[in-house]
Amino acid sequence: MNKIRQLRMVGIAEGISFIVLLFIAMPLKYAAGYPLAVTVVGSIHGFLFIAYVIAMIRALLEYKWGMKKISGVFVAAIVPFGTFILDGKLRKEEN
Repeated sequence: MNKIRQLRMVGIAEGISFIVLLFIAMPLKYAAGYPLAVTVVGSIHGFLFIAYVIAMIRALLEYKWGMKKISGVFVAAIVPFGTFILDGKLRKEEN
């Protein structure tokens, strides 16, 4: 499997975990008094974020991406829905 496909797959998983954290787990913590939701989902999201950064570095080394490209890929992980937008761009590059 090539490095861009790996980055896309991890990016989608990381993006889903981020959305679940923001829009399900955090409201459960603050509105329903259920802090365990953030603990569990936050841990999963943290693991996936680290996996995303590793996949990003592997793609950077494989394809010799410049700072502008790698900065955009990193920012996509910290903006809600960013990895989903990035996925479309990476899909074109993968083909």
